[in-house]
Amino acid sequence: MGVSLTVPRYRRVVVKLSGEALAGTGSSGVDPASLSRVAEEVLSVHDLGVHLGVQVAVVVGGGNYFRGRMAEGWGISRAEADNIGMLGTIMNALMLRGALTARTETDIRVMTAVPIHSVAEPFIRLRAVHHLDRGLIVLLAGGIGQPYVTTDYPAVQRALELEADALLVAKRGVDGVYDSDPHLNPDAVRYTRLTYDEALAAGVRIMDTSAFVLANEQSLTMHVFDVAAAGVMREICQGAELGTRISVK
Repeated sequence: MGVSLTVPRYRRVVVKLSGEALAGTGSSGVDPASLSRVAEEVLSVHDLGVHLGVQVAVVVGGGNYFRGRMAEGWGISRAEADNIGMLGTIMNALMLRGALTARTETDIRVMTAVPIHSVAEPFIRLRAVHHLDRGLIVLLAGGIGQPYVTTDYPAVQRALELEADALLVAKRGVDGVYDSDPHLNPDAVRYTRLTYDEALAAGVRIMDTSAFVLANEQSLTMHVFDVAAAGVMREICQGAELGTRISVK
């Protein structure tokens, strides 16, 4: 499919941004160059809204600070570890807001599932929709405010709550879904399209199974792409077949 310059494929998208995407080549923390690149990519999608009416929200992960599965190594409970991870997502959202604010006069709102009123708004679905309709960029942090859930499932849930046309899944170091690990197998083949049934049958691990199941049940389209590839997010919204598209059929 060619890229449309007049009618966007999607008018409202949610971007699922992993914490690792902000860490760059490092294993933890935030890399300024990676943060800058991500901010530019989000703005490139938002800029489509000026001419084509595209709206964008971002679900931010926190794996560059802490993950729930690290609980055992630290000798703490999984619930406690997940709560720490949720705070990491808020830190990333605030960092991203700072980077975006330095580059645009557009209002950037951080909304969290964990109440933290001094730095962010609570997530209220209708308020988030109102922000998007007004052309604001909305950054969603804190997962769904509950432990035992990674940011994969909340990303799908938020996309559905906001009635997004698609969920754009930004990955670090991989430009789509492959039939085997491309880092281990140089002959691995990238899928251009997959159905959720095919992805589940193949044991695809790009996202949690629970996220795939929910997206499948609610007919939400996903696009998996490399966060480091310049312009891909924008081109997907315009109609380009890049990365891997996962849908019901």
